Amino acid sequence: MDYKAIPFEKRIKANIRNYALDNLFSLDTLTEYCKALCAVADVAILITERHGEKVVSVGGFARFTPDVVGEPGRKVRVYGRTIAHLYAETDKVPSDKRESVEKMLDGFASMLSQWGEEAYLHMESAIYMDELEEKVGVKHVQTAKGEKEDVLTGVYHKHYFEERMEVIDRSEVVPVAVVNVNINDWKFVNDHFGDEESDRLIKTIADILKKEAKPDYIIGRVDGDVFITLIPMAEDGEAEAYCANVQEACLNYEDAILAPSVACGVVYKTNVEEQIQDILPDAEYEMFNNKFEIKNAPGYRERLEHGI
Repeated sequence: MDYKAIPFEKRIKANIRNYALDNLFSLDTLTEYCKALCAVADVAILITERHGEKVVSVGGFARFTPDVVGEPGRKVRVYGRTIAHLYAETDKVPSDKRESVEKMLDGFASMLSQWGEEAYLHMESAIYMDELEEKVGVKHVQTAKGEKEDVLTGVYHKHYFEERMEVIDRSEVVPVAVVNVNINDWKFVNDHFGDEESDRLIKTIADILKKEAKPDYIIGRVDGDVFITLIPMAEDGEAEAYCANVQEACLNYEDAILAPSVACGVVYKTNVEEQIQDILPDAEYEMFNNKFEIKNAPGYRERLEHGI
């Protein structure tokens, strides 16, 4: 299959037919949620697969035979395809509350569609990117770790990192958070403590970046004191929280000489036509704004010079 010719959006619309409800949800968790909902609203709930097989049943549906064609109930749809049917028995609900309960059930079906779509998109994105790497022939995918990684830090070196950027661009996954991380006053450490300590500072920052990252984050060292982290399918606020955690870990780092500090800039790729390479300058611009704030904050200089 030529993935270059088939857009990601077309692929995910086609592949949803291969997914069942238990591929997208934890059925135990879904059952517990339905039990709580039934207890609060005094309703019975049944959730079936797309063809009517019962999956979750809470309340009075033991003898009920679903008719997903004639009486489909509330449909749970992911990327235009029905993956489940939600039935509810509301006879015990007081008449003055029934309208509100019906709206709540409509909202529940809508949330299931949204949650299912998010889960599906995450899984298909990971599969697609792995297959795409193989298809486009990324040279270092099957090579030893040392050929991918920066020797000092263990994150991806610049060349391999740029290849990963291209893979993400080809995959048409959005949004992608692009985080520029620059070490503050690396030259100060090099001038006052020498190469060994400045290298230790770089490695310390890399270790913090890796520790605070989730497994799907892609981290590269693209210059001496500059790192880029890519977060495919970033959720709202996820990249900003990552930066905050990294900066907090730097502040909490205790050392007789080093006082790690980084500036971060975050931008987002939101259009599949964009190239990550083209928005890197925007991330760098945001990083410099953050650097100005940090280096002019009270106490920054004293912390930096504490090892002299």
